[in-house]
Amino acid sequence: MSDHSFELKGNLFPLSVLYCQDFSVAALRSQLQQKLAQAPGFFLQAPVVINVENAKQTPDFIAIKQLFVELQLVLVGVCGASSELKKAAHQAGLAALQLSKNSKAEPAKTVAATPTPAPAPAPVVPVENKLIEQNIRSGQQIYVKGADLIIKGTVGAGAEVIADGNIHIYGSLRGKAIAGASGDSSKKIYCYNMQAELISIAGNYWLSESLQGEFWGKSACISLQDGQLVLAELF
Repeated sequence: MSDHSFELKGNLFPLSVLYCQDFSVAALRSQLQQKLAQAPGFFLQAPVVINVENAKQTPDFIAIKQLFVELQLVLVGVCGASSELKKAAHQAGLAALQLSKNSKAEPAKTVAATPTPAPAPAPVVPVENKLIEQNIRSGQQIYVKGADLIIKGTVGAGAEVIADGNIHIYGSLRGKAIAGASGDSSKKIYCYNMQAELISIAGNYWLSESLQGEFWGKSACISLQDGQLVLAELF
């Protein structure tokens, strides 16, 4: 008899990927501390993969692991590694992950098979979106599970709004907005005045410094296309 109390299944989880060329502990400490200071709550215990494709030297993975522990980050593994760097990563107890590519997969071959009746569709259980008709103040955090979040007010600096679905803000966004929190990359963020500290969709994020361009202080729609965040006019 099979034991159903133990199962090992594959799954996908959003991971932050760190890109840099200088992997000395001193350089990493300085750069990571600057980023963490901008959005400390968002990165707390965040799982991270480091891309070593352009590493100028062989990283000291054991020392880097210790640095991540000190900064309250979780170093999962490396990607873009040569066979030599993979071996070094494995010796330090890190996973060597495959670097994703943007190329399209080849079409699957057609295999003749006896058609089987389609299963009856599962009943759709409606989910109720969350509507908040007030401002979200600094220090407040709102999370909506399995639905959209609609805010008829401002999200202040230091506030955080999170939803598994889309986020609609009918005022200024000055804090953090995280849509698709469960990993759904089709979700979007809509706001009437974009001055965010951080925006994120399905684990992909931009900090304020990356947002201060054409759409800063204007109405905007933020979406995820081909793994990249994209800003567009709301109207």
